[in-house]
Amino acid sequence: MGLFDRLKKDESSSAKVTEDKDKKPAVKKTASTVKDTNAKKVVKDAQEENASMKDLYGDIDGKAIKVAGGKEKKEKKYGSAYRILVKPVITEKAAHLGQLNKYVFAVTAGANKIEIAKAINEVYGIKPIDINIIKVRGKKVRSGKVRGKRSGWKKAMVTLPQGKTINIYEGV
Repeated sequence: MGLFDRLKKDESSSAKVTEDKDKKPAVKKTASTVKDTNAKKVVKDAQEENASMKDLYGDIDGKAIKVAGGKEKKEKKYGSAYRILVKPVITEKAAHLGQLNKYVFAVTAGANKIEIAKAINEVYGIKPIDINIIKVRGKKVRSGKVRGKRSGWKKAMVTLPQGKTINIYEGV
């Protein structure tokens, strides 16, 4: 293939490019009209969404279920209960407190008494009588020459009504 043949190929490819350039403005015009119609649809959809946000996302506590008798009963979801209650504290002292209807849980650092009571009610289905919260400070520890500190945590002592129990020590 000589130099002259290469020039002919370049000319034919440049002709295709100019043809494509001529077609692009026509495509842009149609795209703009499509964008306008899509924008109208989006605005219309947004207006419909504002009218029925609860239908889209449901109720925060749970979905309402109709029960025989015309009343609505809310189905509970385990939302943040398992984020608040980290784990039950299983120690000898906590086992003795279990005889007095008091149970000990490790909870998140930002949890308060109201959130803990709701979480206990949600997970175990029992409304506690009293809740005591204790902040446990992390101990200073040392491994050889390296010194450090364990992180602190929060402990909650939950008092349940008479006759109500929780099976925490099943698998222990």
